[in-house]
Amino acid sequence: MTRLLQIDPVLSDRGSRYAVTGGPVEGRDGVEEFLADLKRSKKYARATHNSWAAILSDSGAQKGDDGEAGAGAVILRMLEREGLSDHIVVVTRWYCGVRLGGDRFAHVVTCVRRWLEGWRAGL
Repeated sequence: MTRLLQIDPVLSDRGSRYAVTGGPVEGRDGVEEFLADLKRSKKYARATHNSWAAILSDSGAQKGDDGEAGAGAVILRMLEREGLSDHIVVVTRWYCGVRLGGDRFAHVVTCVRRWLEGWRAGL
């Protein structure tokens, strides 16, 4: 993975912890490779959710909620607004057992914003 940007931790709320990772990908195979590379780390493999989205120049919008219903769509909308293609952004959540309701979407937005700020800064 080139120019991987990982921010961990981003925030925590009522015991749930969030991180964000992203970088360039080429096609759906690149998405699968990126996710597999991320999950090679036991920490990320054990996460409750690794929600992601990417806009691929060869196949359009792609997303995965990984059990966090609606999270992939939130990430995708933010990538569309940014006009960022051929990059994947993955928001990771370690769930502690306390439901966050709609706050979980605000946390996804916070994570993606932090990643975009870092990406724009060339980190």
